[in-house]
Amino acid sequence: MRIRVRRALLSVWDKDGLVDLARALHDLGVEIVSSGNTSATLEAEGIPVTRVESVTGSPEMLDGRVKTLHPSIHGGLLADLGKDTHRHDLDLHGIRPFELVVSNLYPFLDRPGIETIDIGGPAMTRAAAKNHEWVTIVTSPDQYASLVEELHGNDGTIGPETRREYALEAFARTAAYDAAIVSWLQDGELLPRHLVLPLERTDETLRYGENPHQPAARYRRPGSRSWWDTAVRHGGLALSYLNYYDTDAAWRLVHDLGDEPACAVIKHANPCGAAVAPTLAEAYERALACDEQSAFGGIVALNRPIDASTVELMVAGPQADVVIAPGYESGVIDALRAKRKNTRIIEGTPPATDPVEIRQITGGFLVQEAHHFASRREDWRVVTEAAPTPEQWRDLELAWRICGHVKSNAIVLVKDGQAVGIGAGQQKRVDSAEIAARKAAGRAVGGACASDAFYPFEDGVEAAAAAGISVVVQPGGAMRDEKVIARADELGLAMVLTGERHFLH
Repeated sequence: MRIRVRRALLSVWDKDGLVDLARALHDLGVEIVSSGNTSATLEAEGIPVTRVESVTGSPEMLDGRVKTLHPSIHGGLLADLGKDTHRHDLDLHGIRPFELVVSNLYPFLDRPGIETIDIGGPAMTRAAAKNHEWVTIVTSPDQYASLVEELHGNDGTIGPETRREYALEAFARTAAYDAAIVSWLQDGELLPRHLVLPLERTDETLRYGENPHQPAARYRRPGSRSWWDTAVRHGGLALSYLNYYDTDAAWRLVHDLGDEPACAVIKHANPCGAAVAPTLAEAYERALACDEQSAFGGIVALNRPIDASTVELMVAGPQADVVIAPGYESGVIDALRAKRKNTRIIEGTPPATDPVEIRQITGGFLVQEAHHFASRREDWRVVTEAAPTPEQWRDLELAWRICGHVKSNAIVLVKDGQAVGIGAGQQKRVDSAEIAARKAAGRAVGGACASDAFYPFEDGVEAAAAAGISVVVQPGGAMRDEKVIARADELGLAMVLTGERHFLH
């Protein structure tokens, strides 16, 4: 059933588009009831307004905390006009119904505090949304144009589909608002008692989930924005669930490699190459060389705008599913499109780290502080007779950084600023070490080996030595640390303990 709008209640904080909306409603013969600054704004523009206090018979009070909280208002919002008892109550108390409510809330998200916790606004919004069979609730200036268009095109009436759609948005908005207040009241608590996560689906169309038979979408917290929301896709297919997941991993890794030109190549959320170098082209070439075969169909992330020298190497290299960089010099995008028409070409701003990470399990969620590197080089200890040279320190720090982004068990071999061997996700640490050594194929001689957790036995450092490694960096903390360190001394290796594990699952 379509409902003709004869009487509207307007009470908004955000005045954007308000005057034009009110003028359109007035032109349609709608009576406008309004409160506080909203009514003052409309009166200043010459738009006839009935003030709320003339409806309630009560003045605004408590510095505006009480304006619309009155039966004469809420009776007009909540009356089910299909029930004779409700109509009788309206007649008995002299209350007229509203067919339209326009309300947006105090700006708590931008200015959290006691006085920006809205009470009347959410109460009106929820009342109108509950009664959407008879009342239309509008909660955003973004809805004004479509509202007016429907009114003009339908003789001043609103249809049931629109009322239901707007009611849904209204409840989602008040839910997000309450969630923000819950978070604020627990400010400073890393793992608070109550974690309320309202999420809204974005407008992106994902090709599919982890597999083609699984639909997928991206969600975000209402009112929040990440680098994904400003990212520009210059070409290629729509991204899939795994494209998003892997690209995010690549983007975070490449921004974790320091200030030099850097490149990271990700496949199935694991690095299969990473390097830093004096030029971006060299960083790409060296990252790709770690495991060029695995890089096919992967994600290539670079921390500098891609230049002509770099793109020349890229179009000659293996196809990437995604290329992401902070920018592209003239001609680069055209060169990529000409050679790799399906490759997604993304331009992004640096990523930020969320305070916590959330993972779903059956019937609930696990929450932890987000991954980060807490220990610093000055906290690390050299525990062997041999100590790293300045060049080895550079390599071991890079190996440690990359290792923190590799699925456990993880071993990373680095030589001269380039990952030359990466072993990931094995049940036995020595298996990861052997995989990394095999991929290095002799290129790790004199370089550094990083292990994301302690070596439980001596076989791990033996595998590193067999690959030609000169220095090992690991957390330490095993029951057999002394024997592992002694074996490193026997093999002539330097060993550094960070005191910090970096499991990643």
